Parts: sequence; C-alpha cells; structure tokens
Amino acid sequence: MKLIGVSVAAMLAALVATPAAAQTKVTIAISGWTGFAPLTLAKEAGIFAKNGLDVTIKKVPQASRHLAIASGDVQCAATTVETWVVWNANGVATTQLFQLDKSYGADGMAVRAGTASIKDLKGKTVAASAPGTAPYFTLAWFLKKNGLSVKDVSVVNMEPGPAAQAFIAGQNDAAMTYEPYLSAVREKPEAGKIIATTLDYPMIMDTFGCTPKFIADNGDAVKALAKSYFEAVAMIKADQAKSYEIMGADVKQTGEKFGASAQYLRWQDQEANKKFFAGEHAAFSKEAAELLLEIGVIKEIPDLSKLADPRFIQ
Repeated sequence: MKLIGVSVAAMLAALVATPAAAQTKVTIAISGWTGFAPLTLAKEAGIFAKNGLDVTIKKVPQASRHLAIASGDVQCAATTVETWVVWNANGVATTQLFQLDKSYGADGMAVRAGTASIKDLKGKTVAASAPGTAPYFTLAWFLKKNGLSVKDVSVVNMEPGPAAQAFIAGQNDAAMTYEPYLSAVREKPEAGKIIATTLDYPMIMDTFGCTPKFIADNGDAVKALAKSYFEAVAMIKADQAKSYEIMGADVKQTGEKFGASAQYLRWQDQEANKKFFAGEHAAFSKEAAELLLEIGVIKEIPDLSKLADPRFIQ
C-alpha cells in the first residue's frame, strides 16, 4: 500500500538518510506487550532518528520498571494508567505524556474448563504478576466486579508469559495474562478457557511517560517522542504487513502472528489522545487509585492532577 503516493520503502529510505546530528539520547523501558510495539517500530523504521532522537529501548518487567526509572537507568517508560498512580504513590515521580493503546480483549483471565464463573475462583490459585503491575490490578478489578477480592484467592506471582505457559502445562487454577501470550491460551482449548477479558471489563489503557526532570530539560525531545509515536501509528495504517513484520520480529513472531494479537487492541492516534485526556484519563485514574488503596498496593493516593501533561500531543 502507498501513503499519499509515496511508498513506505521510499519513506524509510528518506528516514535513514536524515542526518543524526544533535540527537537527544533517551532510554525507554517497555515489555513485549503488543500495545507497546509502535515504539519499537518507531525505532526500527528510523522514525525516532528522523525526529532528532537517539532512542534505546530496554525490556524491563513491569514489576521493576519503576526501579529502572528511579535509578536513572531509563528516563521514560510505557505502562498502564493505574501503574503511574502506584509509582508516584511510592515516590517515583513520573508524568504521563500521551496514550499508547486501549485493550479490547488483549488482557484476560484463563480458567479451567470446569470454572463456570469468576466467583468460582474463591479459594483457588491464580497466577498473576506482583502487586503494582497491570495483571495484578486486572485480577483485583475482575474479582471486585464479581463480589470478591484478592484476599479470596491465592495469588502465585508469575509474569504474563510464564503464567500462560504454566497454565497450559496444567499448573494453577487460573492465570492473568495478555497478548501475545493470551493467544497461546486461545490456541490450547484443552487446557482451559478465557473466562473474561477487557472486552467484558474495559480497564486496561497504556500511556507513555517520563521523569519530570527529563520533561523539563528536553521539551523539544518530548514533543518529538509524541510525534514519532503518532507517525508510527500512521505507518501501521499505511503498510500494515511491513509494520507487523517489524513489530512481530521484536517478540519472535511472524507478521501474521503479531497481527492476530494486535486485533485485540487499538493504538491511539493524536485525535484519540486529545479525547482521552479531556476527561476519561482523570476519571479512570480516580477509580483506579481508590481500588489500589483498598487492596493495599498504595498507602495513600498521590496528587492525581499531576500525573499527566498532555500538552505535547497538540
């Protein structure tokens, strides 16, 4: 497919040919979550470089991503909206800059075939990442919507990939995971079933943010980060096959497999971002903070008005 008459190949060639002088160095912490993939695309396709950024992307588990920020090892990160609440409540000052994606079934709970409802998990074992992560929060959210709490189940802390593989292997009564690992469960119906996803409970939204110091010292670079992300989303629309191939390679998937995972989420463009930060972000952050306080992940709710600075998406 061509974008306004210019082939993607020509566009990439132009990006590569752009001088790399005076580029701002920035290190970003992410995971292999499908929703973050346009950041990888922006790097691999030369979009970041074209916009004056020298970007290093590091894979850091969500449970320790804030430690990488606190240490100064990374300046920016991608994570779920409620996780920024946790980080700031625990003294790791960070500010959200733009929205990356919304989950439309990409996060979910796998259970054994005999489990008729989430309420049946009372007293059962559930694999989920540690408190302060998206899978743990998703578990708490799903349970609360069904009259239970995390105290009603036995949580075994496992990252999303291992949690899915352990479930397929017959371990634990349930597992919290996300794409691309959730699709591995979909492909093994004999292991169990997916009883609920973010289609049933819309609550997983990812954003990109940096430390207040990086933002204050690098205003142009921050604007370039947002611009690069939106350009990557546009590239996906212009040449989906090539984009999926690049993003899939990062998580050892074919373009086709990556596309299967991507169907369960929506990357958010500039207009979607403006709408999100006009009210939805604040409303969700408040509800999420109250739940995080209730389940003991945070001891007090931070100043929610300081969690986002969306002026760079304009």
